Amino acid sequence: MLLGKRIKELREEQKLLQRQLAAILEIDTTMFSKIERGDRRAKRGQVITLAQQFKVDERELLSLWLADRVLDALDGDDDKLKQEAIKIAQKLV
Repeated sequence: MLLGKRIKELREEQKLLQRQLAAILEIDTTMFSKIERGDRRAKRGQVITLAQQFKVDERELLSLWLADRVLDALDGDDDKLKQEAIKIAQKLV
């Protein structure tokens, strides 16, 4: 949900509607809403497109995208292990 939260922050800062970003990503608004809520994972290409749209460093959003994937894989596991895995993932981005 890290990426979804950041996307929502950026969207609100730039006063954009979900439907505007959904159109840019060529998905429906419902799908975009699910990505923003963390109910669905964005594709890597979509993350890059969003970074370009928001004019932020791609690595910022990609590291959050990767961290979400790590957290999904470690669901229910030790929090210390999750934090270590996220640190490693961030270095790789």
